[in-house]
Amino acid sequence: MTENRLSYMGPLASAHNRPKKTLRTIAKKLPWGFIIVVGIPTLLAAIYFFLIASPRYVSEARFIVRSPAQPQMSALGVALQGAGFTTQASDAFAIHEYITSRDGLAELDRRIDVAGMLAPPNADIVARYPNLLERRSFESMYKAFPRFVTVGYASQTGISTLRVEAFKPEDAQKMADALLSEGEALVNRLNERAMTNTLADAVARSKEATRAAGETQAALAAFRNDRRFLDPTREANAMSQVIVGLMANLAEAEVQRDQLRNEAPQSPMLPSLDRRIVTIERQIAEERSKIAGGTSSLAPQVGRYETLVLQNELAAKEVAAASANLTSARQDAQRQQLYLLRIAAPNLPDVASEPRRLRSILTVLMTCLLIYGVGWLVWAGVREHRQD
Repeated sequence: MTENRLSYMGPLASAHNRPKKTLRTIAKKLPWGFIIVVGIPTLLAAIYFFLIASPRYVSEARFIVRSPAQPQMSALGVALQGAGFTTQASDAFAIHEYITSRDGLAELDRRIDVAGMLAPPNADIVARYPNLLERRSFESMYKAFPRFVTVGYASQTGISTLRVEAFKPEDAQKMADALLSEGEALVNRLNERAMTNTLADAVARSKEATRAAGETQAALAAFRNDRRFLDPTREANAMSQVIVGLMANLAEAEVQRDQLRNEAPQSPMLPSLDRRIVTIERQIAEERSKIAGGTSSLAPQVGRYETLVLQNELAAKEVAAASANLTSARQDAQRQQLYLLRIAAPNLPDVASEPRRLRSILTVLMTCLLIYGVGWLVWAGVREHRQD
């Protein structure tokens, strides 16, 4: 028979005597991977956003790029507008690209102290320009510029939104106002260039039309001087009337001769009638040769004359069209074809809206948890595969 022995281990620990779960105790139970992947980055993010990150103020402005007259669009234009491809959008995107371009930044830096606004004494070393990883140069400032300036576009309304961040509210407002002024200056330059090109083309076309009209008019005048009549068509018509009259006389003379030959074959008037008929026939032949008998006849001259008249009429119409086009171009040059309309002026923020501290910390935490979870699943799969 076995003997059971009981050992006295002391009194049970009461609720007051149980060891407390401190942060150190909890931390000891956490895997080192969790601490490294999740804990340390989240702690650093909390330290930065709550203790180091400088407040940033956001100034927003809204504008639209319009033209005075919007022509009626075709079905294809309406379809393209629904897809976001409109002339208005293209003009707005041109302003967007210029604002965020090197030329736009260089012009902005000539107007205001951009580098000083992006790195005031109270700015933290992470958010400012230049930060720990950047050099103080124009190219570095251009690469850092999108952190502070963004431009958006609403395709449904055609309204653009300019958003500028700075470490001082007055700096954000001043920078946004200067960028809008640059956009307006670009629109003015585009208008001036377009009107200059259009007006120059209209003037050149008018000069060319006037020169061509002068040449055709000179050719027509030279033709009339060489041929010594104003209108060969009228001359041909007059000759045709003469031929018609001669043919009537010829027919009458032939009738008289035939009648006289039948009634009095020996009449002394027959030879004179024969001579008269021959003379009339010769005159008819001469008149016909004048109209269509060779290079010096009226037929080729009428063709050349009609060609010159047609060229002269076309040149006159071209001059009229070019003059109307020039007048229209001059009228268009007197009014602005494209303009930037400020819908909402840059505001002066009174509360810092960036950084969003709690949301940023939660974003870091969730990202690290996701990375840790994926890594843990991969490691668990590898370990299970090794055990198998």
